Amino acid sequence: MSRQLKLGAFLMATGHHVAAWRHPDVPANAGLDFAHYKRLAQIAEAAKFDTLFVADSVAAPTHDIASRMARSDHFEPLTLLSALSAVTEHIGLIATATTSYNEPYHVARKFASLDHLSGGRAGWNLVTSDNAAEAQNFGRDEHIGHAERYSRAREFHQVVTGLWDSWQDDAFIRDKASGAYYDPEKLHVLDHVGEHFKVKGPLNVARSPQGQPVIVQAGSSETGRELAAQTAEVVFTAQTSLASAQAFYADLKGRLPKYGRSADSLKIMPGVFVVVGQTEADAQEKCETFQQLVEPEVGVALLGRMLGNFDLSKYPLDGPLPELPLTDSGQQSRQKLLTELAGREHLTLAELGRRIAGGRGHYSVVGTPAQIADRLQEWFEQGAADGFNVLVPHLPGGLEDFANGVVPELQRRGLFRTEYEGRTLRQNLGLARPDNRFA
Repeated sequence: MSRQLKLGAFLMATGHHVAAWRHPDVPANAGLDFAHYKRLAQIAEAAKFDTLFVADSVAAPTHDIASRMARSDHFEPLTLLSALSAVTEHIGLIATATTSYNEPYHVARKFASLDHLSGGRAGWNLVTSDNAAEAQNFGRDEHIGHAERYSRAREFHQVVTGLWDSWQDDAFIRDKASGAYYDPEKLHVLDHVGEHFKVKGPLNVARSPQGQPVIVQAGSSETGRELAAQTAEVVFTAQTSLASAQAFYADLKGRLPKYGRSADSLKIMPGVFVVVGQTEADAQEKCETFQQLVEPEVGVALLGRMLGNFDLSKYPLDGPLPELPLTDSGQQSRQKLLTELAGREHLTLAELGRRIAGGRGHYSVVGTPAQIADRLQEWFEQGAADGFNVLVPHLPGGLEDFANGVVPELQRRGLFRTEYEGRTLRQNLGLARPDNRFA
């Protein structure tokens, strides 16, 4: 079968547009409405998406503009995906869990459990936290610095994957006649002692259906790319042009050989913000409807958060983006991307805030299903992507537009599946099941 692209549905309660919750077709209470998420999951699965992806933050926004934004209440991702595993059969379930404010044993246990509950469809989005406000919820006055966050993340990954190999696949024999519940020879105690963690193990969950849940990352800084090349199986990235996406793709794939990895062992899935219309004019009108709902102060507050936890409220809305120091608490790659965008297009602070209100720095396509499919095909065939993490302005309508319009167009072109290849997320992504390191 010819190479086909992969699709993830990035679910953000009301949608990715910062003003989506104000749209009349969007349930404003979506963040805590399980029926809403169930509908989204079933729309995506019917369209044969590879994954559902749920981001997370372990702090509620409380700045002056926070009361104008629908980001303060939402489900904890693993709890939500565990519930969705019972109402879906094939689609992958990827949740974010930070390495900065978690312990490895907890993360290993929860994702192994989700993999069992879902029959092998779990994925862990390993992040280092770019939200400085999280620190004060976990006994710290300040956020962990960039370098230390990545050092901790690397060791965190080492411990979690080691715990996932605590038991060989056939360790639990549960033989009633002999009285042997498991074979002691197939139990492996990690006994990890490192710079950041001391974890004995073993995990109290059997090895999961996929061997290990799929590892996902989103870092695009130099440190983030190196960590991804060493450990990730799927990478989400924000790129604003074909050229930048091609450069990122070539760079990251080029790092794999030194870790003994093949190019196919890592799937690169840039985010793409899409607004689908029956005609191009219809799509532009839909997009403008959301843009008209963006209050300038809200757009700038979102911008400050995306740039690396900066307060931009003291700067004039009609002035340029001020020179900012390199963030040590946020995403350095996103800061670079947005700063370059502002300079290249000579955008004011308000214009830049409005510009990112939907895609948040991701590549954006507004048009008909055929026009959107053209862009996705171009990136896929010209060495920029193995697939895409799809962001829509509002939910459920935006996802329905993509599922009913763009997916059939991709299928007609032979670029996307019409049926799932397997039962597990690894099988559908074309990723190998890892061997147990101790076996």
